[in-house]
Amino acid sequence: MKIRQKIILYFSATSIVLIGISFLFIYSLFSNYRNEEFHQRLKDKIITTLKFLVEIQQIDNDLLQTMDQYTINSLYQEKTLLFDEHKKLIYSGIADTKILFSSDLLKQLSPENNEIKTKENKFDVIGIYINFNGKTYYGINKAYDRFGYSKLNYLKYVLLFSFIVIVLTILLITIYLSKQISNPLKKMATEIENLQLEIKEAKISIPDTKDEIYYLANKFNQLMNRLHDAFAFQKHAINHISHELKTPIAILVSNFEKIEKENNITIIQKLIKHQKEGTKNLSDIINALLEISKVETGNVISKEKLRIDELIYDVIEDLKYLDVEYNFSVEISNEIIDENQLTINANKKLITLAFVNLILNCVLYSNNKKAFIKVEFEEHKIIVEFINHGTIINKAELQFLFQHFFRGENSKGKRGFGLGLVLINKIIAIHVGNISYSSMNENTNIFTVILPSFHNILHQNK
Repeated sequence: MKIRQKIILYFSATSIVLIGISFLFIYSLFSNYRNEEFHQRLKDKIITTLKFLVEIQQIDNDLLQTMDQYTINSLYQEKTLLFDEHKKLIYSGIADTKILFSSDLLKQLSPENNEIKTKENKFDVIGIYINFNGKTYYGINKAYDRFGYSKLNYLKYVLLFSFIVIVLTILLITIYLSKQISNPLKKMATEIENLQLEIKEAKISIPDTKDEIYYLANKFNQLMNRLHDAFAFQKHAINHISHELKTPIAILVSNFEKIEKENNITIIQKLIKHQKEGTKNLSDIINALLEISKVETGNVISKEKLRIDELIYDVIEDLKYLDVEYNFSVEISNEIIDENQLTINANKKLITLAFVNLILNCVLYSNNKKAFIKVEFEEHKIIVEFINHGTIINKAELQFLFQHFFRGENSKGKRGFGLGLVLINKIIAIHVGNISYSSMNENTNIFTVILPSFHNILHQNK
């Protein structure tokens, strides 16, 4: 069953049943009220007649019947019977109405059971026990409540007409409201059906109502954004990695071909060692590309507080295992007095990969296998300089320095894929920093990395 049909059925059925029960309750209350009121009138008529009969002795029976004739219009087809203490009839109204089972009522009346109410077809009958002026009397009155039933019938028709009008109104309102509620859902379903997932801007329209439909449409668009990000990441990662790794894999394959053709065991072992290092570097590149692809497709990478000096020392410690001849020198500025000045908020895997490449390049591209790292703090920024002595990059090559697979004149004879500086540049950019190259003289290369310090975040929060 559709939502619209459910709304019409449940709401209208509930409303109609409640209104029907309410009207029946009103009719029942009025009917009971009519009974009580009319019975009281019958009772009052018996007592009034008895008073005329007993207290005013000069009024004979014929005169009392004459008075009864003139008051009979108030109680149509009325019949009044009065009995003495011996239950002997002392008065009978002039109406032709017969009271059935009057003897049975007289037998039931007693001081303990002083009032009996019953019905004979459409007539109301009441019998009462009366103690008047120290004497006992019994009275029975029977009449048809023409006015009461007329009013009751009028109320019945009014309630029935009102019920029909209200039911029709409820049905019309329910149909209208269900249409108003279901139309946005139908419209949303149609828009979802016509969505083209490959289009990033594909979204469903959000109403201005600020209701559940607005909330649902908004959440659906957020879900679509996540799906687009996921699809984009998958597509981008595949394209990115396949593009980035085409040349490195070709180099590795070429090295395997060299190993295959080589007969000298010593040279083969050396080539295998180089191949092992190249494969490890390729693995690091793949991991970095995956993390970078996440960022480029809108995903948030995890970050943590890291001490820049501790990170540098850890990288140096790892690099010393590659070659015992590698030499490193680290200088921390004396102006740094707070550890937050040396702390950054970064992804450990990515920033470590960037520093490994920078420090390793310092050593590999130097003429003395030595790298000098200088750390300074300036205006809420950490400045790290990676300095070595070796062939500098000429001015003509500077514009290609951070492009894919570029290798300058100073890299001749050096192993690599031409992706190191590209990855470093992207990683530093992800951490809201920047990297630049400069040369102090014809024999000194300087790569400068600037990163925001955690001290800056604390300063902004204050």
